[in-house]
Amino acid sequence: MMLLEMAAQTVPDRLAIGPLDGGLSYAQLYEQAAALATRLRADGVERVLYTDVSTPILPVALFGSSWAGAAFVPISYRLADDRLRALVARQAPALLLHGADGDRTAGLDGITQRATSDVVASAATGSETAAEADWSYDGEDIAVLLHTSGTSGDPKVAVLRQRHLVSYVFGSVEFMGAGEEEATLVSVPPYHIAGVAAMLTAVYGGRRLVQLPTFEAAEWVRIARAERITHAMVVPTMMARILEVLDADGGGLPEMRTLSYGGGRMPIPVIEQALKLLPNVGFVNAYGLTETSSSITVLGPDDHREAIASDDTDVRGRLGSVGQALPSVELSIRDPLGEPVGVGERGEVWVRGEQVSGEYGSSSTVDGEGWFATKDAGRIDEAGYLYLEGRIDDVIVRGGENLSPGEIEDVLLQHRSIRDAVVVGIPDTEWGEVVAAVVVANDGATIDVDEVRQWVASQLRSSRAPVIVEVRDELPYTDTGKVLRRVLRPELIERYVT
Repeated sequence: MMLLEMAAQTVPDRLAIGPLDGGLSYAQLYEQAAALATRLRADGVERVLYTDVSTPILPVALFGSSWAGAAFVPISYRLADDRLRALVARQAPALLLHGADGDRTAGLDGITQRATSDVVASAATGSETAAEADWSYDGEDIAVLLHTSGTSGDPKVAVLRQRHLVSYVFGSVEFMGAGEEEATLVSVPPYHIAGVAAMLTAVYGGRRLVQLPTFEAAEWVRIARAERITHAMVVPTMMARILEVLDADGGGLPEMRTLSYGGGRMPIPVIEQALKLLPNVGFVNAYGLTETSSSITVLGPDDHREAIASDDTDVRGRLGSVGQALPSVELSIRDPLGEPVGVGERGEVWVRGEQVSGEYGSSSTVDGEGWFATKDAGRIDEAGYLYLEGRIDDVIVRGGENLSPGEIEDVLLQHRSIRDAVVVGIPDTEWGEVVAAVVVANDGATIDVDEVRQWVASQLRSSRAPVIVEVRDELPYTDTGKVLRRVLRPELIERYVT
């Protein structure tokens, strides 16, 4: 709440949320958060669940919950009914703010339901008396509970305390550093850490936040142009679709200054195309986790421009990295015993810093020195650039040799006929595991699987060439841009392992 209070006192009349015509000012956002906080306190609410799409009530709910001392818990509305009800039930007792489909979660013990449209109406008409500015300043208070967005297993609930989120904001954004004309377009869902971080950084930085409830590439481009969007964040699958629209209509993004991406592996051909289509836009690759309160490394605009213009293979290769650590965090690459490895050696990415939580429910995975093991595999080069190589659990062990799926995927994506690719390991009686690839062809292209195997072998070596190459029309992704290996691997095992 301190972040919003500072903004509301400094630029009360500046637009904070919504379109140029009819958006909420910082003063109005503050007043609506106060109205909601009053109601939450009167009702004794300790947790506020949110299962709607992104609407102006989302930031009101985030800040209002914080003001009232209640944990804010956004949950995916895209889940099947049984999974949604199960996740909601685990948070009881709680208030659930829902969209038009509140019947999906009706009747759960300990869950009081309220439509987001009712919250907006009551706050806008002033039917709830404004609260005093008496929120807690205890950094240990729970601010947000987020279900992790992993690609395997049931989600865990990550605990983000006030100090974690505020530390991230202080370490990455300058207070009121944005001009009044600047605007951020957010199209990631409310239950993703990037969506939470976008609200906090936009408010503290003084940049208007424009929400796109459901991503569709043509609509994203239309809003970006109509609302004079200067900043945006997308996942790689969104970027590829946006580029298709821009390539087709030739209109570009006239006001865009910075386009950030993250949440999954960005294919090198896609970012290369983006740099060509939008030469005046600064691209930023940000890597972070739910447990780290968003980004911990950044590959900035200058890094992108230097890489695309360089003939040096090492510098050019930085397009495949996620950049360098933020000044507020430390990175370390560790072996399976938790010991640091040398420069350029592969291992697990560990991170330490004030924004790092690593806490789930009543347990913490942070060690005694503050280090959190991310379960991501990677390496750091001499210049401090971090290269990710997938999840530790995704590493393929073939005949005792560890193979990185990401390394093979990068080579596959450089093939002239391949638009998308994912690599997994499947059991083999001789080698333990072998490489299996699922690929998607470029429009109008035909894929010769034998030629694809030869391509990988020529670029890497034969042990990394996929034994199985399956061509599909598309790959399964989460709505936050992570490919669903947990879906593909069992399918491939059933089809090819006897």
